[in-house]
Amino acid sequence: MQVKRQRLAARPEIILEAAAAVLLKAGVRGLTIDAVAAEAGLSKGGVLHHFASKDALVVALVARKLADVREEIAACAAAIPAGPSQFPKAMVAHVRGHYCEDNESARALLLASMESPEAQKGFQAFVVDQLDQLGQIDGARPGEGSVLFFAILGLFMSRALGFHQLGEDSLVPMLDALDRIASRTDG
Repeated sequence: MQVKRQRLAARPEIILEAAAAVLLKAGVRGLTIDAVAAEAGLSKGGVLHHFASKDALVVALVARKLADVREEIAACAAAIPAGPSQFPKAMVAHVRGHYCEDNESARALLLASMESPEAQKGFQAFVVDQLDQLGQIDGARPGEGSVLFFAILGLFMSRALGFHQLGEDSLVPMLDALDRIASRTDG
């Protein structure tokens, strides 16, 4: 009985992994409940038991990705001395560590979320949260935290959408400049 409960508890993650794989292989149009069920080795009803629609899958994929990003930024922050610049510097450190990662899955998730108003709300809440955290930093120069955030967002989005991929010779000086902006929050 306990093994069955453990398998049931693991299913949402299995389904999300399958949905991410289908999204990467087949794109937004190919992301169907049937395709996810086949990828996960489950029945269509098994998928629908956990996710009532394609939209619900996309919302959950976005929520999972944003939770990962929050955790990664927190891990970067843990390696930076406490102080007003800790969070902004952690954001820059996160970019340094993740800029060159997989574009295809990020692009697929962004495109899928554009067809889902609920998934867009997840991204919007993330942006508001990040801007709120930057706005609460004592000593921050007005506007610099927002500029930092939107510069980072622009780097990620333009790379994920395939607009460009900066080489190290261009990226490092830009990240160094962003790090200097983040350091200004110390006063």
